[in-house]
Amino acid sequence: MKLLTLNKKSHGHALKKRHLVTYSNPDSIISDQFRTIRTNITFLTAENQNKVILVTSPGKREGKSTTTANLAVSMAGQKERVLLIDASIREPAIHRIFKVQNETGLTDVLTYKATLEEVICKPGIGKLDILPSGSTSSHNPAELLGSDTMENLLTEVTKEYDIVLIDSPTVLKSTETRVLANQCDGVVLVVSRGKTSIEKAVEARKILALSKSKLVGTIMNEK
Repeated sequence: MKLLTLNKKSHGHALKKRHLVTYSNPDSIISDQFRTIRTNITFLTAENQNKVILVTSPGKREGKSTTTANLAVSMAGQKERVLLIDASIREPAIHRIFKVQNETGLTDVLTYKATLEEVICKPGIGKLDILPSGSTSSHNPAELLGSDTMENLLTEVTKEYDIVLIDSPTVLKSTETRVLANQCDGVVLVVSRGKTSIEKAVEARKILALSKSKLVGTIMNEK
């Protein structure tokens, strides 16, 4: 099921520049599109009291992180308590989009170097909190994200937040995404028209199915 097509032309290529359109221009067409996506996700996951949604893409440069960031802002605009986790340990982007620190974060919590409270960032946007990826760790990302500690962390944060969004690495090249997807209530796949081939999109869906994750929808970015 496709959640929506995001038309980049409608907002002056703001997504390409990684601007938070849903925050800087909430009345724009693209902000309205994100509100529709937000509503669709809420409807599709209505049976889950605690929602953990993972956002991924088949490959790189398909708008995944920017889409996740804008979706988080849109959800926070509904006065929901939202936690955005950057699980792209190898190539994090969320801290740059929101201009927050990334010296400590998820990896530090998972390796017991810091507590969740110590590394949470508050960008000042509604009730949105951000858990950046954190310091570079010598541990294997797949082992960290597939650990009992990660599972326990997700259980903990769902008690404090209405929804948890996870920006994960690309699914075709990252084992950790396949491991993490199984721990989430749903997965959203971001693809890009003219960049993501049909073959790669199909392969991504197959991999997610093999990981026994629940694909709730696809977001298509248009150039």
